[in-house]
Amino acid sequence: MTDATLGIAASPARTRSDRPVFWWLIATAVMIFGMVVIGGITRLTESGLSITEWQPVTGALPPLTAEAWDEAFAHYRQIPEYQAVHAGMSLDAFKGIFFWEWLHRLWGRLIGLVALAPLVVFAIRGEVRGPRFWRYAAIPVLVGLQGALGWYMVASGLAVRTSVSQYRLTAHLTLAVAIYGYVVWQAAALRQRPGKASPGFRRAAWALLGLVFLTLGAGGFMAGLKAGLTYNTWPLMDGALVPAGYFAVAPWWLNPFENVTAVQFDHRTLAELTFVAVLGFWVWGRRRAGSQHARRCLDLMAGVVCLQFALGIATLLSVVAIPLAALHQAGAVLLFTAAVLTVQGSSGQGRG
Repeated sequence: MTDATLGIAASPARTRSDRPVFWWLIATAVMIFGMVVIGGITRLTESGLSITEWQPVTGALPPLTAEAWDEAFAHYRQIPEYQAVHAGMSLDAFKGIFFWEWLHRLWGRLIGLVALAPLVVFAIRGEVRGPRFWRYAAIPVLVGLQGALGWYMVASGLAVRTSVSQYRLTAHLTLAVAIYGYVVWQAAALRQRPGKASPGFRRAAWALLGLVFLTLGAGGFMAGLKAGLTYNTWPLMDGALVPAGYFAVAPWWLNPFENVTAVQFDHRTLAELTFVAVLGFWVWGRRRAGSQHARRCLDLMAGVVCLQFALGIATLLSVVAIPLAALHQAGAVLLFTAAVLTVQGSSGQGRG
């Protein structure tokens, strides 16, 4: 992920000592981005419950012997998902789903290492200190909490359910994206830029960032309930703008979280609103951005929202083909990235 990709303009105000810190933040952000995509594939391939134990240290290695594979498979055969969904699965098929969950967990361990080790070096060298150190120290702490939340999510599918809780899955997803946004913000803040957008532009940029995050969270409930496997038409759902059965679950306020029809309708509606709002903001805001950098961020957001909207429709019409669905999740994070950079860029000043 280069400076141009992030929409970050170089500045002579950036000191030489900031460069390793900047690239450490970029590397951490890239790793988290990859983690979100891998996590999406793990969910799409129904791999998330294939490892039934949490072993933060010893679990870094996969089974290395036939006996170890038999033991891991035996543990999986004891949970409800295997008995109700994958009964009769072969050992080779189990190895396929095991790979994605193992990669997901290994990648999380690597993120922890990337987030912590360079920071310790920077602190020892005195390159980050005071409030700046504590801003950066929050990153490995949050990564550790995210790992614990991931196991809390997995645990919800090991005893009674045949899948993880959609609430815990959405919390796991949105925390990952929030950490990613925080890291991207800190990286962008190391670059000072001239110009400052109008207060109206900044307020609108913040509102759009919130809308993008809300839409992404609604996508978490879509994934958690596998809601994309129904109503595979667009723009109508079962021939109607508002499908029947939106309030099928009682009490009514649970429908946006537990009713497949309501969950898909809400995600569609939020996605369409985001698409229109971003393009409207792009038309309105280019002359109010305050700097060339902010305009580039705005252009990036407009381009990504078009791509993401098309990917969302294609994913739905394909009945959630895994490659399209994975690209759609990656597109969501790219759109969030563009929104974060637009907000940060509209301030016109670095905060590193």
